[in-house]
Amino acid sequence: MAANDEDESTAVIVGVLAGIVLAVVAVVYGASAGKGYKPAAAPVAEQAEIAPVGEALAKVYFAVGAAALDDADKGVVAKTLEALAASPNAIVLLSGFHDTSGDPARNAELAKQRAVSVRDALVAGGVATERVKFRKPESTVGAGSPEEGRRVEIRVQ
Repeated sequence: MAANDEDESTAVIVGVLAGIVLAVVAVVYGASAGKGYKPAAAPVAEQAEIAPVGEALAKVYFAVGAAALDDADKGVVAKTLEALAASPNAIVLLSGFHDTSGDPARNAELAKQRAVSVRDALVAGGVATERVKFRKPESTVGAGSPEEGRRVEIRVQ
């Protein structure tokens, strides 16, 4: 084997090894970079173990099976912003409610979607996302009106 052939074989081996090393580095870097990624479009509604204090600042009522706010309900944004301006360290606590009729899991999910709709309206109106907290959806039991089972309560505390 000539020296030139040995140099060429060594160059090929070094090139292949370099390619493998680069591929491994790219995979490791890509996997570690993706760990901190969270989509901005639809943040997960995190639930807080915060007990509601006092009366609700506002209540938003929803139609049966619906999670969209009416135009009239969007007035709660201004009311909430005023309350937050008066208490700069306060948070907004959202509590979604559902009644006991139908599928409990579906009702709880709908209550959560309603609370997210209220959160989205508040954030669009200027409330900082990190100031909004969710409580676990609650079932309305007792002699309340049917509308009480389709509400989200807003508290600033």
